[in-house]
This record gives sequence, structure tokens and C-alpha cells, in this order.
Amino acid sequence: MPIIVNLDVMLARRKMSLSTLAAAVDITLANLSILKSGKAKAVRFSTLEAICRALQCQPGDLLEYAPDSAPDSETEPG
Repeated sequence: MPIIVNLDVMLARRKMSLSTLAAAVDITLANLSILKSGKAKAVRFSTLEAICRALQCQPGDLLEYAPDSAPDSETEPG
């Protein structure tokens, strides 16, 4: 997936546990774990805002775009 979630990095920098963040953001620990693992398909702006507020960071500190390698059809000589 080309979007990488760096929530674990920010949690470590802020010395905050996932359960503490879940309580501060009012989101279930299970849903926050899905986001942290990168398995989430979407995130609401209101949730992202609450996480940024709790961690005192910017959305770009949490999310990173890393494009996949080029598709096979573009890498084959033609």
C-alpha cells in the first residue's frame, strides 16, 4: 500500500501508549490498532485531527506516501 502510517513512531516520540491515545481521542483500541498497523482503508478527518491534537503533531508526521514500484507493463522493454 502506498500510504504508510507512522503512528507507532509518533507514539514512541511522545512516550504515549496506544491505549492512552485511544482514550484521549475517544476511539476504540481495536480501531486505533487497525490504523496503526496500516490495515485501515480510510480515516476521518475528525479522527486525524483528534490524533494530531493529542500527539501535538501534523498529519504529515503520521502519514507518508511511498509509491509502489512501476507496473510490469512499464518496466518491460518494448
